[in-house]
Amino acid sequence: MTEQERSELMQIIRELSYEQREVTLASGRKSDFYFDGKQTTLHPRGAELVGKAFFAAIAEFGDDVAGVGGLTMGADPIATATAVISAQAGKPIPAFIIRKEPKGHGTGQWLEGRKNFAPGARVVIVEDVVTTGGSSMKAIERAQSEGLEVLGVVTLVDREEGGREFFAQQNVPFRAIFTKSQIVS
Repeated sequence: MTEQERSELMQIIRELSYEQREVTLASGRKSDFYFDGKQTTLHPRGAELVGKAFFAAIAEFGDDVAGVGGLTMGADPIATATAVISAQAGKPIPAFIIRKEPKGHGTGQWLEGRKNFAPGARVVIVEDVVTTGGSSMKAIERAQSEGLEVLGVVTLVDREEGGREFFAQQNVPFRAIFTKSQIVS
């Protein structure tokens, strides 16, 4: 990802994903601002740039990353964009989706895309926004229960509200493409 592409991605996040308004976050906390990452990750150019940014960040975990995914819904477009960019780069990394509840019919599975991974496959969890790290930790636990080895977490935006510190306490490597202070300067 070039500096120009990174700057363009930041601008898309500012224009489409950042809102100054009161909301209740997944953590239950109240906030006077909100990052709706899906507005960026579902935008055509945003998706392409997100895929490039995450592909580059995932490379920092080594050459043996076998998959990328996380909790549905925020992780879905990120994992897919990253998989597409990885294929275009000639280093295909399959995506997976972790359901919030097991599938209610058929196989009853928690993890979609499972057939792309051998037991013990090394994967990276992705998120659109991290606040406290709780959602990512659920994804880590579910991936581990499915026999995958989680190398770390990458998020599009770190709200800088304790997630980085939480992951450090859990000995989980953590990367953020952007922080709140970079976006809202």
